[in-house]
Amino acid sequence: MRITHALAIAALCLAGHVGLAGTAMAAGVDAAASAACVKCHDEEDMPNSKRHAHSVTTDSRTPTCITCHGPSPTHAVKPTDAKERPAPDRVFSKKSKVAVSELNGACLSCHQKDAKRAMWGGSQHESADLACSSCHRNHTNQDKVLARTTQVDVCFTCHKEQRTQLARPSHHPVPEGKMGCSDCHNVHGSAGPKLAKRDSTNDTCYTCHAEKRGPFVHSHEPVSQDCASCHNPHGSTVASMLKARPPMLCQQCHTPHVAGGVGAVGGQPGVFPPGVPGQLSPAITNITGGKNVVNIWQGRSCTNCHTQVHGSNNPSATNPTPRFLTR
Repeated sequence: MRITHALAIAALCLAGHVGLAGTAMAAGVDAAASAACVKCHDEEDMPNSKRHAHSVTTDSRTPTCITCHGPSPTHAVKPTDAKERPAPDRVFSKKSKVAVSELNGACLSCHQKDAKRAMWGGSQHESADLACSSCHRNHTNQDKVLARTTQVDVCFTCHKEQRTQLARPSHHPVPEGKMGCSDCHNVHGSAGPKLAKRDSTNDTCYTCHAEKRGPFVHSHEPVSQDCASCHNPHGSTVASMLKARPPMLCQQCHTPHVAGGVGAVGGQPGVFPPGVPGQLSPAITNITGGKNVVNIWQGRSCTNCHTQVHGSNNPSATNPTPRFLTR
């Protein structure tokens, strides 16, 4: 045992003096030093990590204990004058005294080569001083954040508002496990808003909803600008994840109108008498075309007539013209 510890100390000391030219040698030195770690941290101590990507010893790219935790010579061999064994150089836990930037630097020494992490610097999560280990677990076979069915539980530890929204009747199938947060967001950094995977909210939505992309002959400007103008992508109590029920949603931009001059608004005759003083018969006749305020305020409301709210390609110039997104 003393010989093993002596070799470990020698390997740890050598690991600190190996330059870039000795990368291959350093890997061998790290492996030798890591052998001392498994004397204590064996399969009994960490039974659920043998199949983790960091534990595949047959892969030369696999990091060693030293790669992540540092040489940690006083942890590998407890000093004789120490009452308790000192902690490793880098401890990935909430109680770690090491700066988050240093902890993340250990991870990024390998993982910064991936294009998905190219924009980590300056991203919302990096700016919030979030450590990789806040979301990821390395000494386990199943990292919850890497699976759709369990990923959302990790995100919900911080994003509690989105948990409430996804519990509403109309939502993306995230709680059902058919989608994960990472289907729309790149949590490691993005040029888009809210860490959207694409450069804009619309481009992110179009990865699934391609039929809404257009271009249309008659476009609906809010649709072209931002899908989130009308939809709450995490969930809503209104069908199609709309932020409000039509016509209230539509009237946030459009002035209400009365179709066919019928509807008991502004002194107009009502659908059924007596909508206004002196009205003796229904205002809906064979010449009104059935248009009335009831059409606007009930059922699908505005979309009873304006069915192509995302845009229309109909070139017709006859009334009602497609520029009103009626067909």
